[in-house]
Amino acid sequence: MTTQAGPATEKENRTPNRLINETSTYLLQHAHNPVDWYAWGPEALERAKKEDKPILLSVGYAACHWCHVMEHESFEDHDTAVLMNELFVCIKVDREERTDIDEIYMKAVQMMTGHGGWPMTVFLAPDLKPFFGGTYFPPEDRHGLPSFKRLLTSIAQAWDTQREQLMESAEEITKHLKSFDDVGTAFGEGVADLSVIDQAIDKLLKQFDERWGGFGGAPKFPHSFSIDLAMRCAALNYAGKNRRTECLNLVTTTLDRMAYGGIHDQIGGGFARYSVDRQWLIPHFEKMLYDNALLCQSYLNGYRLVGREYWGSVARGIMDFALRELRNEQGGFYSSLDADSEGEEGKFYVWTPEQIVAVLGDQDGRFFCDVFGVSQHGNFEHGTSALHFKDSPEETAKRCQLTVEKLWTKLEPIKEKLMMERAKRVRPGRDEKVLTSWNSLMITALVDGYRILQDEKYLQAAKDAANFILKELTRGDLLLRTWGQGKAKLNGYLDDYAFFCQALLDLASVDAEPKWIEHALKFSADLLRLFWDEDNGGFFYNSKDHEELVTRPRSLYDGAIPSGTSVAVFVLLRLAKLTEDAQMQERAVQLLSMYAPLMVRVPDQFSNLLCALDFSLALAPEIILVGDTKANAEQLEAMLFALYEQYLPNKAVLVWQPGTPVPGPLENILSGRGQIAGKASVYICENQSCAPPINDVLKLSEQMASRVAASRA
Repeated sequence: MTTQAGPATEKENRTPNRLINETSTYLLQHAHNPVDWYAWGPEALERAKKEDKPILLSVGYAACHWCHVMEHESFEDHDTAVLMNELFVCIKVDREERTDIDEIYMKAVQMMTGHGGWPMTVFLAPDLKPFFGGTYFPPEDRHGLPSFKRLLTSIAQAWDTQREQLMESAEEITKHLKSFDDVGTAFGEGVADLSVIDQAIDKLLKQFDERWGGFGGAPKFPHSFSIDLAMRCAALNYAGKNRRTECLNLVTTTLDRMAYGGIHDQIGGGFARYSVDRQWLIPHFEKMLYDNALLCQSYLNGYRLVGREYWGSVARGIMDFALRELRNEQGGFYSSLDADSEGEEGKFYVWTPEQIVAVLGDQDGRFFCDVFGVSQHGNFEHGTSALHFKDSPEETAKRCQLTVEKLWTKLEPIKEKLMMERAKRVRPGRDEKVLTSWNSLMITALVDGYRILQDEKYLQAAKDAANFILKELTRGDLLLRTWGQGKAKLNGYLDDYAFFCQALLDLASVDAEPKWIEHALKFSADLLRLFWDEDNGGFFYNSKDHEELVTRPRSLYDGAIPSGTSVAVFVLLRLAKLTEDAQMQERAVQLLSMYAPLMVRVPDQFSNLLCALDFSLALAPEIILVGDTKANAEQLEAMLFALYEQYLPNKAVLVWQPGTPVPGPLENILSGRGQIAGKASVYICENQSCAPPINDVLKLSEQMASRVAASRA
């Protein structure tokens, strides 16, 4: 775990509490609070029952700015800690580790207050039913919020004198919580056809910000899945010319505006979590692994769809940032970087003109300030500026009387100098927790980086991360959730299994090592065994052998990350193509029908599931590339790149080494599939019909191009 200088050092001189034995960076940040914190577990829950005390549940995450603020104001305060320790059993939860707990009680807070966010503070009865909650509470009364100490006293008094009313409220809230996950009341049965996508696209286009890209006003989040859905619409023939033009405009405007903005780290690559304004100018400076993985895929697919070189370089910058700043020595990826350093948000990233001129000299310094909008007044705090393109790279080059290529050539050494100077600053804290689900998203992004940018280092990084999960985050037959401080723990959730299956299938689509597809088959079977609702259909978020909570949540919405359900549908559809497993196909279709009414109603919350629906309706082909990885390595790779040079998202691909023992589920699709004339060969099948095998790179390129042309005709 990285720590801040100054106050953090003083804090660590205090006597530690129970959290000192945890592996989560967020929990360890609170390990020297005077609060008698517990991690979520039997010890705390049994104490609450034994002493008949309410539980104070505090939920946050390591990169959360206001979580740090509340810790400093309240959890480090001796008088506040005395109240907490005397009146409550205090439990601290890292929302990224225990997303099930966060999901349940965030819904409760939203029901009680009409909004949510972190830090989250919830008061529970010993039976875990919530009766009051909120987000941030200040140390003194202000802005209509009670001070945290006054709140603690009031809750404790109500627990002693108004217990019956509190428990009635807790019962009612819990009843509503359970209704959210009741298939009979929360869902309907619909028809998952093209009309669902049509209606969803109409709504997304109405929400689209035509000037600045993205959706809605401030704060503004990337919404990667909505961009990806628009890409599919822009590429495929069922959309119609006008609709395709509108979707392409949505994609182009959004990807460009985000890349030009301060949300994009113009020196070091990668993206912050969101912009506080509509224009993508000033970010909330924390950087999350999942955001960067998902945006990398969007930029790579956009580059393939439109051919805009700039987007390819943005994607490369994202991957290089992750490899440089988030990867551990064993190949896994840490979770995030804080927004703050030295107690100030964004201090690591912002600049003044004087700082830039001091590094670059007057001429290059003025040039850089002009290109990236650094002024004397600044656009951020204390006269500093978040770097952003004032104009597009094309407009900037024209204004500077340069070609775009020469602009990049001129900027490259300048950026390197500023990177070296920035590296001398106090770095933001890093959450050195490795999550299976987020790492899996990064594996998928790196595989895309390899097959689209054709850079071997990204494939190797993807394989290293997958091997890290297989080595460090499995225990017997189980996939685990989180790793930190050299220890793995917590049984995996639906998103861990689904995202890792997706990552393994992606690796199997570019690399002939058989273990990728073998593990994908194994974990997909576990996915169905552990999470499928045999009574009503659909997936639960927790496995069937998970501890009992007040409700068993489902993974419904595509939010900052895709839902476990939407990725599981993709996994089932892809594997159904490769294995001819009718049950997988049936369950995927059942899920799409179950969610169809919700997809129409709130498409922005189901955009990845809508992409899965598009996959299911497109009659995606299954493609087998068979080649000897030693004798025909160069030709095999050339054939592989030819498969992926066009934007054709709906296909299921498997790369196979001839002579390798075939897993049982793949026997039908691999039977009789070998190299033709001693050369790597591609077999393309769809609708139970197969085309003649292709062993020539040019012919394969022509075949893929003709498929793209047919899809857009």
